[in-house]
Amino acid sequence: MSRLPEGLSLWHPAALIATFGGSGLLPRAPGTWGSFAATLVAVGLHQFAGSAALIVATAVAVAIGWWATSAYLSYGDDPDPGPVVIDEVIGQWITILAVPPTTVYYASAFLLFRIFDIFKPWPIRWLDRRVPGVAGVIADDVLAGIFAAFVLLIVQATVQEF
Repeated sequence: MSRLPEGLSLWHPAALIATFGGSGLLPRAPGTWGSFAATLVAVGLHQFAGSAALIVATAVAVAIGWWATSAYLSYGDDPDPGPVVIDEVIGQWITILAVPPTTVYYASAFLLFRIFDIFKPWPIRWLDRRVPGVAGVIADDVLAGIFAAFVLLIVQATVQEF
């Protein structure tokens, strides 16, 4: 199980938000756990409240995620700690915004976002390595979400033509 920095309790609002309710503290692959938890929440929002609710939730996640990540980073010296997964939440939600509410597209959104987030093709890797602080933690996942969403939009347009 991943650990929080010394002096930061899970019950601190910044830790709860940055780790997305502790999902980033699960063992092995915290980004995948965070993305999975984000997908479950997004499916609920998307299915029951629509795309507008997911857009609002994404905007709120960016705002409070920025604050929480900044506070979390102040407790240690790791520039991009594994347990901080609010950035994956944001990227995953951006990806899901591009798909219709079906199981196949939700699963595809999860997998494509993880591929872009893990392998970080250019310019995602460039952002990850060159942009410091909170902006760097969040920006690469936002771009990975945009790339994955773009691929899914192309797939949808292609499928509709047949």
